[in-house]
Amino acid sequence: MNQHDTDIIIAGGGLAGATLALAMARTLPQLRVTVVEAFPLSPDALPDSYQPSYDARSTALAWGSRLIFEELGLWQRLSEHATPIRHIHVSDRGHFGATRLNAADHHQEALGYVADNRWMGLCLMRELLKTGVVWEAPAEVTDMQPLPGGVRVTLGAESGQRELSARCLVVADGGRSGLREKLGFRVNEQAYDQHALIANVSTSHSHDYTAYERFTDAGPMALLPHGSPTRAGNTAALVWTLDNHALDDLLALSDDDKCQRLQQRFGWRLGRFTRIGECSHYPLTLKTVDESVRPGVVLVGNAAHTLHPVAGQGFNLALRGLMALVEQFRVATQRELPLGSLPVLKDYQARHRQDWQQTVRFSDSLIQLFGNHLPLVTTARDAGLMGLDLLPGAKRWFARQAMGMGGRRADIRTPGTLSTEPGNHD
Repeated sequence: MNQHDTDIIIAGGGLAGATLALAMARTLPQLRVTVVEAFPLSPDALPDSYQPSYDARSTALAWGSRLIFEELGLWQRLSEHATPIRHIHVSDRGHFGATRLNAADHHQEALGYVADNRWMGLCLMRELLKTGVVWEAPAEVTDMQPLPGGVRVTLGAESGQRELSARCLVVADGGRSGLREKLGFRVNEQAYDQHALIANVSTSHSHDYTAYERFTDAGPMALLPHGSPTRAGNTAALVWTLDNHALDDLLALSDDDKCQRLQQRFGWRLGRFTRIGECSHYPLTLKTVDESVRPGVVLVGNAAHTLHPVAGQGFNLALRGLMALVEQFRVATQRELPLGSLPVLKDYQARHRQDWQQTVRFSDSLIQLFGNHLPLVTTARDAGLMGLDLLPGAKRWFARQAMGMGGRRADIRTPGTLSTEPGNHD
C-alpha cells in the first residue's frame, strides 16, 4: 500500500469531490486520500456562522440524498439551512394535465430539500478538517501517467509542477474542466439548444413547501421552496429554460419586467412575483461517457454525466454514484484487491450503470415528451399526468424517482454500524 505517495487522489474539491473525500474518511480511514482543488483553502477562512444570502445558488436534494448524508454524519448540521419539499406540483401550461405528490402520502417528512451550495460546502469543509484528508490547494491535476499498480499525477500550482503517485485517480472536477478530455475519455453530447436561467425570486404568496414543475411551450421551469426550514416563506429558487433568443431578450429587461415575463409564463399559483435576484445562466447539454473508467482512473459527478435540470436529479445521481464507488473501494480493500485495477473499477461502473441510465432516460424523456406539441402527444401526456393521480402504483413509482429511491442503495457501512433503513440495500 505504501509504495505510493497516497492511495486516492481526488481531482476537484467541490461538492462532489468533498463528499467523496468525507465518505472515504468515514468508511475507509486507513486509506490516504488527497484532494486537489484549484481554489485556495484555509481553515482560518471558514466563517464561524452562516448567514444565508438572497442570491445564494442552491441544490435540490432528494430524500435518498438525505439518507446518504445521515450515514456520513452530516445531515444534522446540514438540515439547519435545508428547506423541505413537502409537496410537488407538476403541470402542463395551457392544458388540463397536472399531478401532485405529497410527502405525507408516502409517510415521509419530506420528498426532498433545497440547500444553498455555499452552506453545503461549509458543512463539508468543517467535517473534512477533522479527518486525515490532505488538501493540495490551490493546485490542479494537469496530467496523468499509468504506473504498475497505480498512476503518477502531475500537479500544477503557483510554485511550479510536482508529481504524486497514487493507487487511483478520481476525476471529480465537473464537466468543463478539460481534464476528462485531456485523459482521452470520449464524451457523448446532445445539445438542447436552450439555456437554464437561475435566480431566486420573491412572491406575494407563501410557497407552503411546494416545488412547482411547470412545462410550457417554450420549455420547462421549476420553482423550489427556498429559505427557512421551519417557516414557509415567500422565496423560491427558479430554474427557467429558455432558448437563446428568449434568454437575450429577458436579460435586457429591467427586474420589474423580468417579473412580469415570469408571471406570464408561470401563472399565479404563487401570487405576484415581487422581486427577482441576480440571474446566472448556462447552456443545457446532455453529456454522458460510455466508459467512465480506465486502469487507475474513474470519472464521477458531472465529469461522468451532465443532465438537464428539469427533474433536479443531477447532484442526487452523482451522490449515489459516489457512494457506489466508496462501496466498491471498501469491498476491494477487504479482499485485498488493487483499488485502481480495471476489474475493480468496472465492477463499480456496472453497479452504477443501471442507475445513471435510468435517471438519464427519465430526465431526457421528460424534455422530449413535453417538447412535442403535436395534438395527439399533448392529449396523451396530459392524460398521463391525470392518470398519475388516479393510479396509485404509477404515482408511487413516480414519487420514488423524484425522491431518489428508485434503485439500489450502496452499502457504505463500516463493520458494527447500522443502516438508516435496514434491509433496503438490495
